[in-house]
Amino acid sequence: MKRFIWLVVILLIASPGWAVKKMTEQQLKDLLAADQRSQKSDAEVAADLKDIDLTEELTHSTMDSFKPLVPGQLTTEQLFVLEIRSAVLPPPASEIPATAAPDATKQKAILDKATDYATKTYAQMPALTATRTLRRFQDSAQQDQPALGSHGSAVLAATYTPIRYTASDDASVTFKNGTEVNPLASEKAHWGENSMIALLGQAPEPAAVLQEAQAAGKISWLRWETVAGHDLAVFSYSVDKKKSHYAVDYCCFPGTSQAGPVGMRGTVGGGDAGNYQTSATWKNFKSNEAYRGEIFVDPDTGIIYRLITQVEFKGSDPVKAENQRIDYGVETIGDKKVVVPGFVTIDTVEQPFPDSPQGRYILRHTLFTENYSGYKLAGS
Repeated sequence: MKRFIWLVVILLIASPGWAVKKMTEQQLKDLLAADQRSQKSDAEVAADLKDIDLTEELTHSTMDSFKPLVPGQLTTEQLFVLEIRSAVLPPPASEIPATAAPDATKQKAILDKATDYATKTYAQMPALTATRTLRRFQDSAQQDQPALGSHGSAVLAATYTPIRYTASDDASVTFKNGTEVNPLASEKAHWGENSMIALLGQAPEPAAVLQEAQAAGKISWLRWETVAGHDLAVFSYSVDKKKSHYAVDYCCFPGTSQAGPVGMRGTVGGGDAGNYQTSATWKNFKSNEAYRGEIFVDPDTGIIYRLITQVEFKGSDPVKAENQRIDYGVETIGDKKVVVPGFVTIDTVEQPFPDSPQGRYILRHTLFTENYSGYKLAGS
C-alpha cells in the first residue's frame, strides 16, 4: 500500500491535475487561436489552460506574441503559471542557434572566464539595495484514500484547486557580494498556519555553483542558446549531497503529532483543505541538498546571464521539488554598469502536513516570481 501511495504522490508532483495535456509553444498558440475562433470567454480559455503541461520553455517573446489571442485577465494569469512552470525547460528548437559546439579547449576557456567573473567581479560587487516585487501563485491538491489496513475500495478520489495568483508585495532588499540578504529570515510568523510557505534560504551563488560543480567533475557542454539577444554558452552541471553546500530553508511545517486537516466545523478530515488544526510545534525544513541545473555564459566576457538550479529531495522530505531560474540584467549604478538579478522564477511542491491517520495527504504547488528594480548603492 505504501508503495502505491507514493506512486500517486509522484504523479501529483509531475503535474497539477489528472487530465494533463502535453504541448509545445506552437500547439499552445494554436489552442488559443482555436478558442478565439470559437469565441470562448476568458473563463473558458483559462480553464483550457489549467490542464496543460508544456514540453518546452514559454519564452517572453512568445508570451508577447500571444497578446492578440488573450481574452482577459484569467487567461493571462494561467499563461504566467505556464511561463513559471516551464522556465527551466529548453526553448523551442527555433530559438537554439545552429552554431557548432566549441571543442574541449574552448569550452574550458569559457568556463575559466565564467569562474573568473563569478569570483572576481560578481562576488566582489559592493552592497546594493533594490525594490523586490514578489508574486505568489498557489494551488491545493488533496488526495483521499482508505486508511492503511482498511478493507474499503482502493479507488482514489482527488480534490484539486488549480494554481491561481494569490498575493504580491514590494520590499526593499539588500544585496551583499551579489547575494540577496533575505528579509523574511528574521520574521517570527508561522507561515504554515496560513496554508502558505516561505522560502528563507539564500539564492544560489554563481561562484559557489561553479566551484562545487567543477570540484565534482560534473559540468559539461549542453548547447548554445540565444537569451535577450546574446548567444550564450550553456553548460549542465550536478552536485551530489555530500559535496553540496546548497542550503534550503522552508517555513513552516507542523510537528509529526499534527492530527491533520480540520473541517469548517472543527472535525478532523472534513471541510476545506486549506484549514488545519493548530499545532503547538512548527518547524522549518532546513537541509543541504543535492542539486543540478544549467549555467548560461557569455563566451567572450564570462558574464553569467542565467542560472538554473533544480534541487533533489528525498521522498520523505516535506518539500518535493524546487526549480529556480535567475535571469541577470545590466543596470547602471552611479557611473558603472553592473550585471544583477532582474527576474527570478521559483516552482516548488510541498507536502505541508504529514500523513494523517485517515490516510489523507495534501500536495501543494507554490510558485514565485521576483522582479528587481531601482538598484542603488547601499546607504546612498
